Amino acid sequence: MITGSLHRPVIESAALEGNPLGDPAVREVPVYLPPDDVASDPAGLPLVLVLAGYTGRGEGATVGTPWDPSFPERYETLLRAGQAEPCVFVFPDGFTKLGGSQYVNSEACGRYRDHIVGEVVPLVEEAFGVGGSRERRGVMGKSSGGFGALHLSFEHPDVFSALASHSGDCGFELCFQPDFHHLLAQLDIHGSVEAFVAAFDASPRKTGAQIMGLMMVAMAACYSPDPNEPMGLALPVEMHTGRLRKDVWERWMAFDPVIVAEERGDVLKDFGLVFIDAGTRDEYRMQYGARQLADALSRKGVAVQHEEFDDGHRGISYRYDRSIPPMTRALSP
Repeated sequence: MITGSLHRPVIESAALEGNPLGDPAVREVPVYLPPDDVASDPAGLPLVLVLAGYTGRGEGATVGTPWDPSFPERYETLLRAGQAEPCVFVFPDGFTKLGGSQYVNSEACGRYRDHIVGEVVPLVEEAFGVGGSRERRGVMGKSSGGFGALHLSFEHPDVFSALASHSGDCGFELCFQPDFHHLLAQLDIHGSVEAFVAAFDASPRKTGAQIMGLMMVAMAACYSPDPNEPMGLALPVEMHTGRLRKDVWERWMAFDPVIVAEERGDVLKDFGLVFIDAGTRDEYRMQYGARQLADALSRKGVAVQHEEFDDGHRGISYRYDRSIPPMTRALSP
């Protein structure tokens, strides 16, 4: 049970209209306000975006279980213990018909980066009087949400000044290429991307193999949209042979946070927090990308808080206990 309050203002998104692979352009945006005895008026409090991972929805972080507290419950425990500062959290939804948007702008599935920065942030700030400047805004997430936190920070250092990426997608050669065979297996079964996606939609039970294949289609929709290819996206591999399509793969790599950090990581030099972690048993090998990313940012003069922990990729919401305290302190006067 949380003692703060959850609000769900409705937002009509122009950025997400007219995208067949996107999600409805009208949606609710969950917003958490701290308890009244901590901050009776939220006006002036910092604003932090919390981004869900692939297949997750924004509201999912607001619902916990007896053994896995919700994000607001975790935050309130830290707040009551004096380890976190008063803060407002918003949980944007980046879900699409393919399972996720990576919070990027894409002709295939929608302008999710524009949606969050240009629509969600202004809506919440106007409605509750929070944030208002980059020094009072942060962004955090895990898995694809961790990638989103990095991507939004690299693209909008004028909007945010603190980030936390838990097991975020990076080091694409290790975290994506080894799993292309899941997509190829589905294409062998169904014969085309369109047929595979249709079969996935019709399946009453989504198997792990199907989801892994669909994830690669979703990534292609985000990183390599192409109106001249089936479903408006270019796959990174040849369907029959599995050979890497180098021109498409280069488009994917342009989004890799490691590559971005090597090219212009210095845009994060004045961030109050750059937190990066990954488990040493991550099923998608994110620990190696995190190490590469931390090294690249350090070489650019960014003060990186890089941690590793003994766990895999899933079920790691408890890691927010590590990033919430420094995130809220970095945004508080």
